[in-house]
Amino acid sequence: MWGLVPLFWPLLKPAGATEILAHRMVWSLAFVAVALLVVRRWAWAGELLRQPRRLALIAFAAAVITVNWGLYIWSVNSGHVVEASLGYFINPLVTIALGVLLLKERLRPAQWAAVGIGFAAVVVLTVGYGRPPWISLVLAFSFAAYGLVKKKVNLGGIESLAAETAVQFLPALGYLVWLGTRGDLTFGTEGAGHAALLAATGIVTALPLVCFGAAAIRVPLSTLGLLQYLAPVFQFLLGILYFHEAMPPERWAGFALVWLALSLLTGDALRTARKAAQARAELRAPRATTAPNTDPVDA
Repeated sequence: MWGLVPLFWPLLKPAGATEILAHRMVWSLAFVAVALLVVRRWAWAGELLRQPRRLALIAFAAAVITVNWGLYIWSVNSGHVVEASLGYFINPLVTIALGVLLLKERLRPAQWAAVGIGFAAVVVLTVGYGRPPWISLVLAFSFAAYGLVKKKVNLGGIESLAAETAVQFLPALGYLVWLGTRGDLTFGTEGAGHAALLAATGIVTALPLVCFGAAAIRVPLSTLGLLQYLAPVFQFLLGILYFHEAMPPERWAGFALVWLALSLLTGDALRTARKAAQARAELRAPRATTAPNTDPVDA
């Protein structure tokens, strides 16, 4: 769903990117509020309101994801799908860099190599574009910062989105009202189908996140990490094959370097996960020999 979402935003024209963004905020809150009513999970809200530090982090998360959502919508509707996909390709590299800079994490040699190759890719793409790939960089840094803050807040997927969209709701609604007073609001003036599509931005935003939250507790983390590459792959292919965006040789070279960096990163993560699994198996082995399991059900 995340990979195919570039097909959705152009359907919302003639609404501009800012109006689409405001609708996305308003209708996402409506969608997650209904979801929370169904599952009856409201206790977290009272706890969150009594914790000013977590509230501040939620507000910051809402701010950076607003930048991310708005720029992504604009880039797709302005013919920059390929450059937007690059942002999500380099996002893991930016996340690692933020871990080093802000959390003082120590990198393994393969991770250092991946970050270095990623930096070289940005240089190559800067030469190719004739400017820094600012759309990719802003998308990557905003989403990496968002992930870092969400890790510190430690809320579930639906709950976190509900809190963030609650912060966004009043400014977004105020902007839509202001557009209406100017006669520039497309909601309600371009037909019922257009209004329904704008309302569907809440489902398009929240449903993939709900599915991701459900998958996160059922799928191994290493598999989940690999699956997340599908979204930028689909976006990249849509940009070339469906939107027919140009890919000169220097841009291919930059993307190739990014993919090389991601291959190093993925291989290192898989090796580390395999070693950790082997270490856990070795720790369990002595107990298994001293206290053999004779339960016929387990056998």
